[in-house]
Amino acid sequence: MRLGLTRLPTPHPIGEQLPAVYAEDDFIQGFTGALDDVLAPVFATLDSFSAYLDPRLAPADFLDWLAHWVALDVDESWTPAQRRELITKAVELHRWRGTRRGLAEHVELLTGGVVEVTDSGGCVTPEQPGGPLPDPGRARVTVRVRVADPGRVNERRLRAAIAESVPAHVLVTIEVLPAASGAEG
Repeated sequence: MRLGLTRLPTPHPIGEQLPAVYAEDDFIQGFTGALDDVLAPVFATLDSFSAYLDPRLAPADFLDWLAHWVALDVDESWTPAQRRELITKAVELHRWRGTRRGLAEHVELLTGGVVEVTDSGGCVTPEQPGGPLPDPGRARVTVRVRVADPGRVNERRLRAAIAESVPAHVLVTIEVLPAASGAEG
């Protein structure tokens, strides 16, 4: 929430809009001046409202609200730059949610690493028409993240973010590995 903005100029001073009889009344001018101080942040916010809706320009303390508007759960440990990037790409992330590509892109945004996602697949067919379906085994997803410093990745938070992106019955394995020499991450 926007707090503590002081001494903003107001584009529409109330005291100047009153009838002339009040122009020299110190009490009325002081009272309307106080109202101007209260209303100035409202005018400033409304004048720049479009910037509040752009995650690249929005104030850092407004990013959590924006994240909720685009259905992202944010973690307080994420930097403002990570939050801005996630919010900016939220529509694309939602479009690919539940897919290998979507999971890889989400984890890449969270870690800055090179991500590889493998899964157990999900299609089985009987060997003969009308025959019983073979047991495909338990559904699995393995997420490998290669980053420069694996110790800086909070695996608990990463696991929580991944758990929101895969079905509940899928077994998730996470591997955080050092980046291969010469690779970025």
